[in-house]
Amino acid sequence: MTARLAPSMSAAIALAASAALLPALAVLGELRPTWVAFTAYAALCAAVGGRSRPSAAPLIGPAAWLFHNGFVEHRHGALDLAAPAAEAAHVLLLTAAALAAALLTAPRGPRPGGRYDLAA
Repeated sequence: MTARLAPSMSAAIALAASAALLPALAVLGELRPTWVAFTAYAALCAAVGGRSRPSAAPLIGPAAWLFHNGFVEHRHGALDLAAPAAEAAHVLLLTAAALAAALLTAPRGPRPGGRYDLAA
């Protein structure tokens, strides 16, 4: 049985990985709001979520959204909430990707953290 990342460590890894994804998107010419950039961030959330506890998903999704909104959609680190419904949907989708991966890769059987492994 492998150890799952704690929520605080998952958030730190999500922030670092989100920052590391920016140069790769720049090389591909995708530092603009396209489906390719959003899919890359969703895949990143799923990858981090797959190694994390399910309780970390609410931290992983917003961490990736900060970089997507600030550097991909609006450039130069400026966050913008001009369309709050669309941004809420982005956060929800990124969080859902992390949560789905965390639940699908969760170990089966009794766990010391409780029934749903929500212990921090």
